[in-house]
Amino acid sequence: MAINLELPEVAIRENRLGSITGYQGTIRDLGARVSGCSLQNKGRCFSQASACSSGCAQNYLSGIVDAAVVNHAPIGCAGDSAGANEQDKWGRKVRGLEYRNINILNTNMVEEDTVFGAVAKLKDAVREAYRRFQPKAIFVTTSCVSGIIGEDIISALDELRDEIPVPLTPVFCEGFKSQIWASGFDAAFHAILTGIVKPPEKKTNKVNLINFRGSARQQITAMLARFGLEPVFMVPYSSIDELARTSESVATISICGTLGGYFGNALEQQYGVPYVKALQPHGITGTDNWLRELGKIVGKEAAVEAYIKEEKDRIAGELAELRGKLKGKKAVVGMGPSFAHDYIRTLQELGVEIIWGASWHYDPQYDSGQSPETVQHLLEGTEDIPFSVADQQVFEMMNLLNKLKPDLYIGRHPGMTVWATKLGIPSIMIGDEYTAYGYQGLVDFGFRVLDALTNRNFVKKLSARVTLPYTDWWMEQDSFTFLQDEVG
Repeated sequence: MAINLELPEVAIRENRLGSITGYQGTIRDLGARVSGCSLQNKGRCFSQASACSSGCAQNYLSGIVDAAVVNHAPIGCAGDSAGANEQDKWGRKVRGLEYRNINILNTNMVEEDTVFGAVAKLKDAVREAYRRFQPKAIFVTTSCVSGIIGEDIISALDELRDEIPVPLTPVFCEGFKSQIWASGFDAAFHAILTGIVKPPEKKTNKVNLINFRGSARQQITAMLARFGLEPVFMVPYSSIDELARTSESVATISICGTLGGYFGNALEQQYGVPYVKALQPHGITGTDNWLRELGKIVGKEAAVEAYIKEEKDRIAGELAELRGKLKGKKAVVGMGPSFAHDYIRTLQELGVEIIWGASWHYDPQYDSGQSPETVQHLLEGTEDIPFSVADQQVFEMMNLLNKLKPDLYIGRHPGMTVWATKLGIPSIMIGDEYTAYGYQGLVDFGFRVLDALTNRNFVKKLSARVTLPYTDWWMEQDSFTFLQDEVG
């Protein structure tokens, strides 16, 4: 699939990849529908909550250390920045960076602006962002309001280019356009590709590593050093200069297929930087595949195999112990698509039975034109796992968990994980994308699962004292009562 970087914005995932947010069945049925070109989205006649592509775009870009973000929106659209700021400060502290707030401004669009426009207000905000932060680049993120009234962001920035001597890049991420918040990550990467990345002047030994917060920097740096490689962690905590030179890297690899696919494939198409199309490095199978595919690209197959054997031998004893203790335990997994598939596989490696998997959306293909590697792996397995797709509809998951009563719930978004705990189900929130990363990570995650299953005191006491907002009427309904017939 050709990616067009001449266009000012990237198409949303529903249109570009055929992604869906509504499905209920099994993983094999899902695969059969994709291969048979019969996969269609199911809508919902009731929706409780979701997330926004605009928030994903602006929060991700706000992590660039020497950039600024101007959010052209009502003030409420900047509400997510509080959480992004907290995460960014934590990351800055552990990296020894200046402890400060993220560089983000909001234009505070009001009702009057929806009638008369707010281009002048936007220009003033961009000028203020440059005056206040002295950034190396400024990203302007759109919103539902600025999109609906048709604000001409491109012309406004063009008029400021002679005045402000840094890249001024629009990020078209209006929330109403897509039900899939990952479209916001694509919008952020499209802005980086079109406004920041430069053609290569030389080739280096660096590997672009696309991640969220990069907590395992030390482990990955040490691991890649064994193969003569250096990581460029992106996007959070990277600089504009580092991003501009990503075209000079020897390869691009990602911790999350959903997050990194657009940038990795676009950089490969535009500048010939190979994108490692592999399972993500969670658990043994994922890490094996991730490293081997990277090794093929950089010509380090022998060194990679030696490393894999060394690590597997080192954890063999603890892994066997964990599998013995976790055998027969049942879990439900609910995460974004790449992580959901990854953690189904990872928990199976620990001996845990997966009785249901749920992803917050589903991509039948990536921008390479290939089906996600994580899905292909599950389709080739011996088990056909019950599976559903929903944009984090808590009411569906609560109904489902109440019926299934698993030993454990594994989630990636805290809003859902706490509800499972209120049902009396031990839960683990995978906030760090490097949880279960690599061989030692699998063992550490296994002991975390064992701890959650062993010490249930808090979960029992909380569930006994919480009154749920969901009535018996709803809990007795079919979990997918509000999932409508397939629509085109």
